[in-house]
Amino acid sequence: MNQFYSVLSFLFLIFVLSKSALGQASEQKINDTELNSLLMTLAVDDDELKAETITSLAKSGDPNLEKFFELYRQGSVYNWPDQDGGVRIVVNEETEMDDDFNEFAPLFEPISGKPFLVDGKQAKPDLFDLEDISPGRTLRNLVNSSKFLLRLFSPDLETRSSGVKKCGDPPFLPEAIPFLKEISEQEGGDEKIKWLARESIGLIQFAGKIEGKDSLNDRLDALSSLGELKSLRAYARIADFSNVIAKQFESKEISYGKKESITKEISKIERSLNGHKDTVELAGNLFRGVSYGTVLILIALGLAITFGLMGVINMAHGELMMIGAYVTYEVQMHFGHTPENPVDSYYFAALPMAFLVSALVGLIMEALVVRHLYNRPLESLLATWGVGLLLIQLIRIRYGDNIGVNSPTWARGGYEVAQDIILPYARLYLIGLCVACVSFVYFILRRTRQGMLIRATMQNRDMARSLGVRTRNVDRFTFALGSGIAGVAGYGWTIIGGVTPDMGQTNFIVDSFLVVVTGGVGELAGVLFSGLGIGVLSKAIEPMEFGTFVIGPVWGKVLLLVFIVAFIQYRPSGLFAPKGRLADKK
Repeated sequence: MNQFYSVLSFLFLIFVLSKSALGQASEQKINDTELNSLLMTLAVDDDELKAETITSLAKSGDPNLEKFFELYRQGSVYNWPDQDGGVRIVVNEETEMDDDFNEFAPLFEPISGKPFLVDGKQAKPDLFDLEDISPGRTLRNLVNSSKFLLRLFSPDLETRSSGVKKCGDPPFLPEAIPFLKEISEQEGGDEKIKWLARESIGLIQFAGKIEGKDSLNDRLDALSSLGELKSLRAYARIADFSNVIAKQFESKEISYGKKESITKEISKIERSLNGHKDTVELAGNLFRGVSYGTVLILIALGLAITFGLMGVINMAHGELMMIGAYVTYEVQMHFGHTPENPVDSYYFAALPMAFLVSALVGLIMEALVVRHLYNRPLESLLATWGVGLLLIQLIRIRYGDNIGVNSPTWARGGYEVAQDIILPYARLYLIGLCVACVSFVYFILRRTRQGMLIRATMQNRDMARSLGVRTRNVDRFTFALGSGIAGVAGYGWTIIGGVTPDMGQTNFIVDSFLVVVTGGVGELAGVLFSGLGIGVLSKAIEPMEFGTFVIGPVWGKVLLLVFIVAFIQYRPSGLFAPKGRLADKK
């Protein structure tokens, strides 16, 4: 009977393999009946046939099989002969014991994990009635690898990409080479996955994991291929290869001439990869600088209105940004957004809420404190600083020192503009938000009646009042607008950074004042250019190295401040000097 099932399973396996198309993951899906029939093959005493079965199962791409392979490797999969002489593949992880200390084995379906039912009840035979079909020594590595091979054929693009990449990481999977080759050669496939497949093949070969291809020349050829691919993963492993060469030379396995020849070739490849690495790092730093600059622009927009146009030094402006971040957190909690249960709509709902709440707090601050301190810069500085400290402590009492704002799912990942140069979606959204806010503020100030009243009041308050302008209302609106924009800055920061009660005072208030002063007091164009410039410059300075000394964030801030002080000495009015009556006023 067992031989009969061996022949039957072998014929079915040939049938399934003839229908499979290695290059098309979506076309390789095997239905439940076919999967169960393939599992029956694991009960026969033929390691070669079992290996073909395991490979065919891996090619199905069924994510449920990942757990099955792990159970199979651990020895938790059994053959349970039924009364009719048939073969049943079942799973048992733990046994149960009755009151008489009889041990039973609750059985489960191998794929779905549901209870294995017989006559409507879960089967619980004696453990000794089950036949252990755990893989032998020769199959255990294949089974372990199959957990990763499954991902190569997943219908999900991201899962397939991670599976292909994993094959080229330690401990490396040489058995994946045939699959990776067909993936890399398939027509019409995703170009990124094809590139990753070629890279993983090269990394496996470079690691010397392919039988008969572990010589130095073979590994050097693999490294050359990886150099042509501009593989940064290969760059990280060159040092280990150089050590292998040095050890072989010391043990006299290779001559001095061969060592020098190989070392020269390695150095050439390393220089090429190092150049690519520097390019990627430079592009990454520049983009991070731009995205950080957009945050500075957002918070400085509010300062450009309150400080530049109103002449009020608001040291609590950073706390208004902080309020916007905490409002975003509250909206997240209201919507019930978590990484496990994402509700992405919360993030779009949080935008107007952050603006309105921060504007309201700013309106209250203006009515209670700021309105009494116009044209008194020192008193307004001290008073708003005290208000900022009060807000920080109130938030700390309510929320503690740290909170977690979870980014929406669409903000994960990034857009690859060039090899290894990836622009995160979160930072792209932040840049778009900045553009929208700048356009919004420009429209209000230059294209609306209210904006005209703001500019008239700030240039000549007495003349505006004599013409019937209600300057008190203008003051309220102006301060609320600047405060609301600061709240939007806090909202935007949550998508890329952490949220703490003192985030505004510690990280942003000084830089935002520098943006306003450097750009030109009251000039929106100056805010835009100086914000981007300071953001990019700060991120460009931080990673610089001088020998063993790395500048880092602290010294980066110091050098940036020195540079700005020197610039202001050269150009006191900033990049864009105020003109007309506003210049006379300043």
